[in-house]
Amino acid sequence: QVQLVESGGGLVQAGGSLRLSCAASGRTFSSYGMGWFRQAPGKEREFVAAIRSGGTTYSADSVKGRFTISRDIPKNTVYLQMNSLKPEDTAVYYCAARVGGILGFEVAARRLYDYWGQGTQVTVSS
Repeated sequence: QVQLVESGGGLVQAGGSLRLSCAASGRTFSSYGMGWFRQAPGKEREFVAAIRSGGTTYSADSVKGRFTISRDIPKNTVYLQMNSLKPEDTAVYYCAARVGGILGFEVAARRLYDYWGQGTQVTVSS
């Protein structure tokens, strides 16, 4: 069983920045595929960014150049640095883990992730 705990959400003005954190339990964090997804009211949960066990990162076109995913293996933590935030980035952000690792073409498939955090609210005001 892997537990994921997100933090760092909040209210920010458009153009501002936030950094989300996701602390994971488990002894083999370095082998996990980790992803960030978000869900706005009335919309489906969508892929934001992911990092594979080898460190390769991926991001959705809508956030490319603004959001960066990274991880600190000794701390069992993955981060999402969000810059130049827009009102349309407002959503609940979820951290997800795939224990057996994940392939590049799979990173956006939320059904493939084994564990999910409780989510953290990000609100961007105009």
